[in-house]
Amino acid sequence: MWGMAAGAGGSTDNLTGLVGVAARTIEHMGEWGVGAFTLAETVVPPIPSEVILPLAGYLAKQGSLQLILVFVTSTLGAYLGALLLYWLGAKLGLQRSIRGLSRLPLVDREDFEKAAGWFRRHGRSSIFFGRLLPGVRSLISLPAGASGMPLATFSVYTLAGSGLWNGALIGLGYLLGTQYQLIEQYSRFLNYAVYAALGVTVALLVVRRLKREKVRR
Repeated sequence: MWGMAAGAGGSTDNLTGLVGVAARTIEHMGEWGVGAFTLAETVVPPIPSEVILPLAGYLAKQGSLQLILVFVTSTLGAYLGALLLYWLGAKLGLQRSIRGLSRLPLVDREDFEKAAGWFRRHGRSSIFFGRLLPGVRSLISLPAGASGMPLATFSVYTLAGSGLWNGALIGLGYLLGTQYQLIEQYSRFLNYAVYAALGVTVALLVVRRLKREKVRR
């Protein structure tokens, strides 16, 4: 069934909404575009890796992308993004880094403080396990850099955790790519999930900002 469906159109023709746009963008940009997405998502999450990487795996199954190269570029992108935050933490210190980055859209100071608290409690193991936790995955690099964690240790834990996370999500998309009906259902679910997540994120940010403004008054 899938072979006939794929022959009827492009590998992304059956994906609609925001997921469809993301998939077509990834297909156009290629494997290095996936790496660029993961780098950006590590620093300032525009579209979460939970959306990008399964779609990249799906496209690899259809032959539009090379599976191994997708894994390598996505892990490299995640590492470079983490390295940038590590460098900021080491150069500016934790509090100055947090003050600067918390001014960015869709980023809140409390998220950085949670990541810093996670690092204080769990030490270097938080660099590996933190890569598996949304909300901690990106920001854990700041306290690591600020604390003076050796770069070699940081790199090993970051590459291991990011590789595990990326491989799982890419593999999920690759496996789903063998079944046309599942991909259609997956696409609809992801669209709803992404729209809901964006709505909740914006609402929470607005509430947080309003509370802070009220406290200042």
